[in-house]
Amino acid sequence: MNILIVDDHPLFRSALIQAVQNALPHAVINETASVAGLHSFLEQQLEPDLVLLDLNLPDASGFSALVHLRATYPALPVIVVSAHEESSIMQRALAHGALAYIPKSAPPRRIYEAIQTVLAGETWLPNQQNLSLDDPRASAETDLAVRLQSLTPQQFRVLMMIAEGLLNKQIAYTLNVSEATNKAHVTAIFRKMDVQNRTQAVLALGALNLDPPKL
Repeated sequence: MNILIVDDHPLFRSALIQAVQNALPHAVINETASVAGLHSFLEQQLEPDLVLLDLNLPDASGFSALVHLRATYPALPVIVVSAHEESSIMQRALAHGALAYIPKSAPPRRIYEAIQTVLAGETWLPNQQNLSLDDPRASAETDLAVRLQSLTPQQFRVLMMIAEGLLNKQIAYTLNVSEATNKAHVTAIFRKMDVQNRTQAVLALGALNLDPPKL
């Protein structure tokens, strides 16, 4: 059993590793603190059996990392682990392809329960009886998710850097590519997202924020 934990808070990541070790003593556990690290791991290693993914990562925007991960690796089970405990966010996470949602306030026994449930091929939410089965996503969120699914991992990295406000030259330097190559990525991103410029791309990403969608 190979498990990858993606969370940018070292203390919580350590606590989560301990909880997973208690649940699966023989599991091999890897960790990273960013979406970039997640994609780097997946490109260089064998696909893990399970990913535990935080929603609040420095190089992601709301549900963007979850949406793109599920599109790129559709067979990879993903459990979202987040400080947000609103039922609407939990339901949106499952609508975007997560198989479980664990609040960071959950005790270790609940983490164990969620992991075992997902590995058995089922979905898990805390207090499931109080949650609606209806998809709470707004149409703009659903449409954007479809567009993000068409991006390559490199294009997704570029888009997140655009959202951070980095210029083409800075993005090219960070990714170790030429400015011409990066501009080609930007052009492809705008086409796939059906936007004309950086501002429109960043505004479109707002549909995947963790605030409740406007229906």
